[in-house]
Amino acid sequence: MEQVIGADRDEWVPVFTGLSVRQFRRLVRVVAGRGGEQTGTGWRWSLPLADRVLLIVVYYRTNLTLRQVALLFGVSKSAAHRVVDHLAPLLALAPAARRHSPDTVLIVDGTLVPVHDRTVTASSKNYRYSVNMQVVIDANTWLAVAVGRPVPGNHNDCTAFRDSGANTAFRGAHVMAYGGYRGNRQVIMPYRRPRDSGELPAWQDQLNTVHKRVRARVEHVFARMKWWNTLIELERPEAGQGCLGTSRC
Repeated sequence: MEQVIGADRDEWVPVFTGLSVRQFRRLVRVVAGRGGEQTGTGWRWSLPLADRVLLIVVYYRTNLTLRQVALLFGVSKSAAHRVVDHLAPLLALAPAARRHSPDTVLIVDGTLVPVHDRTVTASSKNYRYSVNMQVVIDANTWLAVAVGRPVPGNHNDCTAFRDSGANTAFRGAHVMAYGGYRGNRQVIMPYRRPRDSGELPAWQDQLNTVHKRVRARVEHVFARMKWWNTLIELERPEAGQGCLGTSRC
């Protein structure tokens, strides 16, 4: 008998998705509340809702082709394609207006994402045609609170921060960044050494150490985001967006 994966076995969830069972069940409830149980005219789903959500999460996490994902779930490629087309929009995060308190600390940094569409990219320091994505996270929760519009990858973080619109996402909060954001006065950066090559005062050196330790959290967030291989897969020019929801085969 052919063995396929399914959401009825909890041990498959963390292995194939990187999510805890609790997080995955919550995701299923969200999708169900957004109409995930609805079917099209004249056909029925061959998989229960939890398995369909699992299929999409596996597809996003591993970036396997739909033909490969279909084999894992024991369905046809066309059935897997229908699942992605129908449910993928329901997994999108709903935009939420946030008002940050004066005590909120955010961290901003940029990461290069390779894409095919050269109308929005440029050759970058990673030797590929990429876009610069500015990501703002909450220093306490490590959650991404804003992502700027993609700008060509040859833009440095100082200008990409403004051009992407990420600089408007943190009204009322303190924002930390590394020294490459100079020119953005609202951003808290480490102290620079004096031009005469002298040493920093001990208190400034200590603050720089704390700053570096806290700012490193955004690097961990980037690593977590890029577990989802679809985020680092090349963008298809004919789709006008990433390979999310496209029929890769």
